[in-house]
Amino acid sequence: LCRGGLAERLCRLQNRERSAISFWRHQCISDDKTPSDKSGVLIVKILEIFEECTIQVAICQQLEQSPVTLSPEDALINAEEPILKVLFARETAAHLKSRPQDVIHIYPPWQKLLLRNTDVPVILNTYFSQKVLLSEHSEAREKTYDRTKMLIRKNIISLALTFRLDDLDDKLHQEPSDNQVACAPQLHNNGDSKQHPLALSAVNDSLLDMVESQGAVGWREVQVQVVIQRVYCLPAREGYRSHTQGNKPLCATPGTNSDPPNVRLCLLVQDAYGMFSEVWLQPLSSTDDIEQYCRRWEGKSCCLAGMKILQRTTRGRALGLFSLIDSLWPPVVPLKVPGQSQDSEMMTTNLPPPSFCYILTVQSGEMHVEVDEEEQISNLYQPPAVHGLKEILRIDACNKRCSFWAQVLYQRLQTKHTVPINQRDILLFVTDSTLQNVVHGMPKVVAVSVTASCVLSMEIREALSAGSRLVFFKDALWGNGRIICVERTVLLLQKPLLCLAAGADLSKLTGPVRLDELDSTTQANSICALRGTVVGVNESTAFSWPTCDRCGNGKLELCPQDRELLYCNQCSEVVTTPVLKMQLEVFLSCPSRSQSTVKVKVGHEISVDLSGVTYEVQSVLGKEVGLLNCYVHSVTSRPNCVVLEEIVLL
Repeated sequence: LCRGGLAERLCRLQNRERSAISFWRHQCISDDKTPSDKSGVLIVKILEIFEECTIQVAICQQLEQSPVTLSPEDALINAEEPILKVLFARETAAHLKSRPQDVIHIYPPWQKLLLRNTDVPVILNTYFSQKVLLSEHSEAREKTYDRTKMLIRKNIISLALTFRLDDLDDKLHQEPSDNQVACAPQLHNNGDSKQHPLALSAVNDSLLDMVESQGAVGWREVQVQVVIQRVYCLPAREGYRSHTQGNKPLCATPGTNSDPPNVRLCLLVQDAYGMFSEVWLQPLSSTDDIEQYCRRWEGKSCCLAGMKILQRTTRGRALGLFSLIDSLWPPVVPLKVPGQSQDSEMMTTNLPPPSFCYILTVQSGEMHVEVDEEEQISNLYQPPAVHGLKEILRIDACNKRCSFWAQVLYQRLQTKHTVPINQRDILLFVTDSTLQNVVHGMPKVVAVSVTASCVLSMEIREALSAGSRLVFFKDALWGNGRIICVERTVLLLQKPLLCLAAGADLSKLTGPVRLDELDSTTQANSICALRGTVVGVNESTAFSWPTCDRCGNGKLELCPQDRELLYCNQCSEVVTTPVLKMQLEVFLSCPSRSQSTVKVKVGHEISVDLSGVTYEVQSVLGKEVGLLNCYVHSVTSRPNCVVLEEIVLL
């Protein structure tokens, strides 16, 4: 807030007001529940309650004196006493838990507002209010009421209707009773049991209208129509894990895994006015379900009901969410204009992106998400714009979402062994035809960092373990020269039905994969190709072991019948000609980095052909090493040293 500005002063005033109200209520409890000073107290008896624009409106009759000492029968109201309309803020209404026939004491500084063309005054500023219990019978009734939910009529009033901005034939010009809903679920008789729970409710097309009219508590009998822009999974927060799946579960039958993944199905939806919301649905029994939901739901219209507001978040508090929203902005079709007729549309060229977003979640047992899977793709839907890696690396922006196809060549877990494997970041080294065909100026392989918050399906994990695969990276994050898969990034093996591809199919490689050779620009945590001459061996770390020449088993045993022979348990055969394998740390002289000490850990699949010979340093020194595929552990300038490890590409 601007220092000394009106907003800051208003914020301070509201904080003081809340403190004063809390202190007054605490004082009432300490002073036997009744303030001693009765001067200026307005005493009313509630006749009717309803809600309008999140304000609770009570139609009351004024009492001349407090009926505390009277019985309920003696407290009947004289019809000649004045009728008042008392407004209670949401917090005050939640504190009072008022019902018809309750008596309320309203303490100063309440105010009376007289309106034109009406005889009923309106009472404002009712923060200092207290319910009065008439007798022991009433106290018992109060305890019973606390355990039941009061049905309160809600009048949905459109500002467009208030200011007469809509056409006369607009849908909003209905009788108020058509728009009234209850704040607790209605009971239907058996004759209506087959009817869909959303069939009788009014459909709204504005998320903001629903939030303002229904409040943070949520809406049940009213639904809002939106377009599903994205489907993804988020790690489920323990405090919000759903135990009930509602009347119509979205996911398939629960899996047999005794430890299901702690992930939640989420939707990023947009209404006809451009407003976004993130909807948290139920936890999934399997992360493999995400691909079918993406295929079936993205781009379709859906109706939401049984939602409640979990959080109102802003750009500064949810950079990841808003980077995804920014990738969908501006809209591809004109938006509706609030407060104008449904035919009025606003051009989207210079619209500022949204600055806030509501996080919605399901109310226990009340969740309804209706997706018309047979319906055509909405015009408001923006599919991922697919680009080549070469084009992405040239983007001069930060925190930009991007989608691309790539061939995964190698994967590596982060080296923090104290972190469980399923919570470690993964480095994927990928390439595509746009990088492989570059002569110079661009790397041939790029690293994609997959953070632990990016939910990977078991299908993706198994596919990467089995070998090199083409993977579609949807809504990855590009910035500061890095591609990162974060929350709301989805990795798929199948191409989405609707993708805006840049040019031809970028995923097909026309020849063998080439890596960048080691040179002065090589950085740590990258992969490269290496050639050179062995000039030294670290003898303290060198070792060798025999392997089976048939299956490659490296755990051979002595043969029980002949202790001079080796035996393979996997083949159940005697190994007469074992293959000797070694692990060495060798020092290379590399023309591309002549001033550096290059140390390479040669792995199990040794490239220097030493099989079948005993280990001697002299047999290795001077050997020419062809193109080795290596992972770069570190690059230091003092001392000038490069440490690498031989790897096998997927």
